[in-house]
Amino acid sequence: MLELATLGLLRREPLHGYRLTKLLELLMGSCISVNYGAIYPLLRRLERRGDISSLSIQRGEAGPSRVIYQITPQGQERWLRLMLAEYRESWVNSRARFMVMLCFFGDLTPQQRQILWQRRVHQCQQRLAQLESWETQALLNDPYQRLALQRAVQMVQQELAWLQELAQQEGLQQVQA
Repeated sequence: MLELATLGLLRREPLHGYRLTKLLELLMGSCISVNYGAIYPLLRRLERRGDISSLSIQRGEAGPSRVIYQITPQGQERWLRLMLAEYRESWVNSRARFMVMLCFFGDLTPQQRQILWQRRVHQCQQRLAQLESWETQALLNDPYQRLALQRAVQMVQQELAWLQELAQQEGLQQVQA
């Protein structure tokens, strides 16, 4: 997800690593862990692969020089593939990934946004069915476990309601349950 977010931000404007990290924390800190130690190795890896390139070096007045990175056409293609790929991952990761992707919905076509939105609605519907199933309910005897399950159900219901609001704002087609 960090690669997706990094490429997405570099699509918007060339950035140096420190500014990139600050933007990642600001926009995506609630859904992914932004580890300073991972940013620069990621930038080097993306540059070696040809997804980004060094645009210039900004000389620091009091500190070290900063390399300004820009995305390449190859990186643009990789970003779009990452955005539209289907992932098999945990519920927590799928929620985080959707929130990262949402930050870049403005860079997608309406049809691409529709695809991602429908996938998320489907994931939420599946999760809700799993949480509300008799099998899940039968597993829990402890009252605090039941409270935790009840909260999880509420969170998924809230996300589904929010997704429906998003659909109305965007003119997305509603998905049948």
